[in-house]
Amino acid sequence: MSKNRSLQVRLAALSFLEFAVWGAYLISLGNYLGSVGLATHIGWFYAIQGVVSLFMPAIVGIIADRWIPAQRMLSICHVLAGLFMGAAALYALNTPAVEFGPLFTLYTFSVAFFMPTIGLNNAVAFNALSRAGLDTITYFPPIRVFGTVGFICSMLFVNFTQFQTNPYQLVTSAVLSFCLAAYSLTMPNCPTDKSSSGSLADSLGLRAFSLFKVKRMAIFFIFSMCLGVSLQITNSYGNIFITSFSDIAAYADTWGARNANALISLSQMSETLCILLIPFCLKRFGIKGVMLMSMFAWVLRFAFFGLGDTGGGLWLLILSCIVYGVAFDFFNVSGGLYVDKQTTKELRSSAQGLFMIMTNGIGATVGTLAAQAIVNHFVFSQTTPEAQHAGWTTSWYIFAAYSLVIAILFIIFFKDTPTPSNEEERRLIKEIESSPVEGV
Repeated sequence: MSKNRSLQVRLAALSFLEFAVWGAYLISLGNYLGSVGLATHIGWFYAIQGVVSLFMPAIVGIIADRWIPAQRMLSICHVLAGLFMGAAALYALNTPAVEFGPLFTLYTFSVAFFMPTIGLNNAVAFNALSRAGLDTITYFPPIRVFGTVGFICSMLFVNFTQFQTNPYQLVTSAVLSFCLAAYSLTMPNCPTDKSSSGSLADSLGLRAFSLFKVKRMAIFFIFSMCLGVSLQITNSYGNIFITSFSDIAAYADTWGARNANALISLSQMSETLCILLIPFCLKRFGIKGVMLMSMFAWVLRFAFFGLGDTGGGLWLLILSCIVYGVAFDFFNVSGGLYVDKQTTKELRSSAQGLFMIMTNGIGATVGTLAAQAIVNHFVFSQTTPEAQHAGWTTSWYIFAAYSLVIAILFIIFFKDTPTPSNEEERRLIKEIESSPVEGV
């Protein structure tokens, strides 16, 4: 095996493990929480990912840039994430009545150290490829695909071991974190620069908030936030919803009701394939067309959940999983590309940080907590499986209606222009680029 091929295999394994850590619990955690009487708190466990993503990746990234090489920082973060996740698992396994406070606290610390590792993992891969003289645009996407493969494999492992309804999913994640912590130390060294002038404010994307002065960019970021509301809803409640069919006599023995994680893994498989369609669709339909596809795909994602079941309606749940690839990828990937195209290198990183804040930070957090309020009202307040099923249907239709309204408003208000459309916009962007945030 050639040296370059060996490096690609090693980086693919790194990506595989990174997302396997996440896949062990991200989809199935809601199911476990429901089994221990914490169903009404599911939203908080998913919302906290958005909250910590507002600041932890930037703080850890600055440390990795200036003082601790990225591959070592990746190892440290996974050790800490694994320790807290393992502690959460031990608490859950050794406590007769699991309480929200202790479990949520331990889980929060674990997630706080895990979320920065996604960016660190990318940084380690980019550094290794660059040092080997390999083009990152060409070689990184196939490596990143193995991350999704790892996520799927972890989901399937948790599903077929029946860990999706117990704390052993947290144990699985902790063990994988420790494995990755050791493996990351074998990666090529990433240089640090103690004289780096990049500030925490820039890393957080604060300078790019000035882009709200540009009407077109303000509209784009606002709609990004609105669409980000949908990101974590099915991650939070999809598994427990599908598993709930096992409480209804007509569906109790169906394969789907017993294997929710395996069924939902079709969403990640679709995501892998849909990435390949983005370049063609962007050229053919533009950013507005692609983002509209994403918005209408979210409508179908939720509506098919509302219409489907694990019996004769299983095909609708499968369709929901298939359209998820369009819903997720066409928004996240194309949105990032749009931001990259609309800004120059002086503002690009900050603008990407703002895009993440608006979507995975503010949008996903608000969306998850709003979904929690809706599901608690229509589902968990009910006392019979049939009434809860009716509540699930209502909830999914509400989420679908929200996505449809956002899509219609997007058609009306967003104008797709390849470059700043007038002299005033160009002047504003130039001013923003030349005035970095001072301080932190």
